[in-house]
Amino acid sequence: MSETAFLYDQDHKILPVDVLTGGSQKNRYLFYQLKLSMQAASSVDLIVSFLMESGVRLLLNDLRALVGREARVRILTGDYLGITQPSALYLLRGEFGDSIDLRFFHSSEPGKSFHPKAYIFYHGKHTRDIEGDGTDKEVRNDPDGEIEVFVGSSNLSKSALTSGIEWNYRLRQSVDPVNCGQFVDAFEDLFEHHSTKITDEVLKAYSSSWHKPALYKDLLRSGEDLDFSSGKLEEIIQPRGAQIEALYALKRTREEGASKALVVAATGIGKTYLAAFDSKSYAHVLFVAHREEILKQAAVSFKNVRKSDDYGFFRGDQKDTGKSVIFASVESLGKEQYLTDQYFSRDYFQYLVIDEAHHGVNEAYRRIVRYFQPEFLLCLTATPERMDGRSVYEICDYNVPYEISLRDAINKGLLVPFHYYGIYDETDYSHLTVVRGRYLESDLDKLYIGNSRRYDLILKSYGKYSSRRALGFCCSRKHAEEMAKQFCLSGIPAAAVYSDASGAYSRDRESALRDLRDGKLRVVFSVDMFNEGVDLPSVDMVLFLRPTESPVVFLQQLGRGLRKAHGKQYCSVLDFIGNYRKAGNIPSFLSGSNTAGEQRKIRERIRDAEYPDDCIVDFDFRLLDLFEQLEKSRRRVQDRILDEYLRIKELLGKVPSRMDLFTEMDEEVYGSCLSHAKLNAFRNYL
Repeated sequence: MSETAFLYDQDHKILPVDVLTGGSQKNRYLFYQLKLSMQAASSVDLIVSFLMESGVRLLLNDLRALVGREARVRILTGDYLGITQPSALYLLRGEFGDSIDLRFFHSSEPGKSFHPKAYIFYHGKHTRDIEGDGTDKEVRNDPDGEIEVFVGSSNLSKSALTSGIEWNYRLRQSVDPVNCGQFVDAFEDLFEHHSTKITDEVLKAYSSSWHKPALYKDLLRSGEDLDFSSGKLEEIIQPRGAQIEALYALKRTREEGASKALVVAATGIGKTYLAAFDSKSYAHVLFVAHREEILKQAAVSFKNVRKSDDYGFFRGDQKDTGKSVIFASVESLGKEQYLTDQYFSRDYFQYLVIDEAHHGVNEAYRRIVRYFQPEFLLCLTATPERMDGRSVYEICDYNVPYEISLRDAINKGLLVPFHYYGIYDETDYSHLTVVRGRYLESDLDKLYIGNSRRYDLILKSYGKYSSRRALGFCCSRKHAEEMAKQFCLSGIPAAAVYSDASGAYSRDRESALRDLRDGKLRVVFSVDMFNEGVDLPSVDMVLFLRPTESPVVFLQQLGRGLRKAHGKQYCSVLDFIGNYRKAGNIPSFLSGSNTAGEQRKIRERIRDAEYPDDCIVDFDFRLLDLFEQLEKSRRRVQDRILDEYLRIKELLGKVPSRMDLFTEMDEEVYGSCLSHAKLNAFRNYL
């Protein structure tokens, strides 16, 4: 065959060619030649410096066919610069297990580079016979046998196999046996003597330390997204990125006998789609959530994955039964009157999903979990820690097969980084009453409504950082309405969204989000409606307009702006911070670590904190002074409590009980303990 032959003949069949140059010439894509060679190969060896999820997907069906006819497949790749995606390796492990021999290049020489790109195909009988003298001899006794070696510049990625400017050349044993044999021998030596088998343990370790590579932006420009496919070839609903890893972990935990699992994944990873993919093979699925919006979005996700309209809702006035998939409101289904055979038998659902599982310790959720007997229970959450100390993990027998934090998700390029600006707000919270650990909504309204100085601060800060679509989190409906009013009066299209909206600047949720998406609104203000269940990737700014009193809520609201979208490089976070009680915890919320107990100064902790890759954290210098004051106040109280505890312990000669402390503790210390909401800390000394 001439090297100038076209790829297709008149019957549109693929024809072999030797020179592949990629680019705009589809007849020169390496991808089509690899497919042709795979169809007839008896064994395949691939050696590439890195693997990408997009490249593995292109060859997935052909690899399935090879493994299906028991052909030998060996892949040797590298961890050079961390470009090889863990999801690409998990995709291969999940599909083929040990049916494909997958290895990392490993050299005893530190820093030795690894840049080969070759695809070797064996046709007919080609085995190696290792004799007692240690000499390798190749047996080529099949008259129809052939070896092909494609060698050049293409790694296993979509761009490299298709539209990228990549040059590759095919050698054939029948034409050039000497050079072809040298490639074969070199691969054999590297694979057998300079490699590490990629086991589950090796892959987990690689994934846990993997960060998006430094050339991430270059890969994006070439169409190689580290999480999502570029969409240029086709848009197929399929697991991507962390979803692939989580699906593999869930598969393995079931193989080990588990019937319950909790997946902890940062907001924006696609937990609902994960549940849809994992439950696809089960006939009847129940999806339980606490918000109407979550149920609606889940129905769309499941429909896209299952390609079926056989689903219904169990909520309010709608009580569907007899469907393959039911999306149920916990408020409705959690009532005892519905947990009967009249509606669903205990074993009707083989797969049960509890979304936003940090709510799952509530009694209505527990009744649902106790009643149904599914083959598998999947709990999903981004924030498993609860402020009341009740355990989310208990629901799933403490089985957490997969977890990816906000920090890891940003580091892996699955979410955009944040540019956080801590803005000093001189609003005085010191005189406000705290009830059950929170400020009263009415007190906050009095502070905020009509506070022209605070309005000016917020509007000025908003104008300083560019934004096309922003979400603002307020303390109350009244506050949200007032913020929307102030922005509109300043010429910035805005709306307030809350349940039963009836104000002059309020809108229903669906229309407000639609107009925000379409650019008709620039800012939407809400109370708690957008903490969970909102999928609006184009949001590029979030505004924290109320005290941050919970790490769970903080991360939920932060996550609203971190989803990836075309052209979006980061999300701006404007946090208006005053002297409220827990303001000093914000640095630890951002870094994902609990540094409150460290002895180092707050300025040092902020300076040395390890924030996610490419994130910016900038606090007004006045906030640093405020954090130090709050820290000193907190430590003074704790030190006095500890000293008093040790005094009573020495006095009694034993570890004091709560009654001993109540009886013997100095009244002033006990009072300061209570007034600073430190009773739990005081009890922890027992």
